[in-house]
Amino acid sequence: MRISQVISLIRTFINWLWSLVKTVKLTAVVVGVMVLAFIGISVLIGMPPFGFVVIIGLVALPTLWYIVRAQRSSTSTVSKLTNAHLLTVIFAATLGTMVTIQAIPYGRAHSNPPITGEPEWATPRTRELMVRACFGCHSNEVEYPAYASVAPISWVVEAHVAEGREKVNYSEFDSRQRGADETIEVIEEGSMPPAYYTRFGRHPEAKLTSAELQELIAGLRATPGLSED
Repeated sequence: MRISQVISLIRTFINWLWSLVKTVKLTAVVVGVMVLAFIGISVLIGMPPFGFVVIIGLVALPTLWYIVRAQRSSTSTVSKLTNAHLLTVIFAATLGTMVTIQAIPYGRAHSNPPITGEPEWATPRTRELMVRACFGCHSNEVEYPAYASVAPISWVVEAHVAEGREKVNYSEFDSRQRGADETIEVIEEGSMPPAYYTRFGRHPEAKLTSAELQELIAGLRATPGLSED
């Protein structure tokens, strides 16, 4: 397909979409607010990329099918595409999507592999603070809350744990952990634990005070393998 043909198709789609928006302005506003709210909340909680694709796709497909069907069945004087009908379809598709995604198995395993080795913690207090701040994703001792079994939250939890363990797993310290020597650095920068982990009042135990952070950093400096020194 030539570039000119692709551009022509894009223009045709944009014109069709703009015409649709003018026809159902109320619906366009409602959908715009819903999409912005969904994206905003999803970014705040750290939704994995595939979650956006799955949820938006499952809502959009039946909605587009209804729009095309309604436009084809309309006469020159009567349009079957109304705000009321379209909003009903969108809300039904949204509800159906939330039910359907519960069948997706990703995020339901909630596995905690065996602990094969931990760092030689400088003090028990150092380990205690690390458990509070980091073991929620960087260990094989993850405590999964009840909501971690409900999609799409289950996807978020699974993605965070998988990513955390991949970077550094303090429960498998008998094998090389590529991100271990950055432990102190990311804590000092404030990027660990990540903001979304404690946002909305979640995991309050992970929000260490300034004094606790200094205590933790001092303990980590005295723990072999956890700094670049």
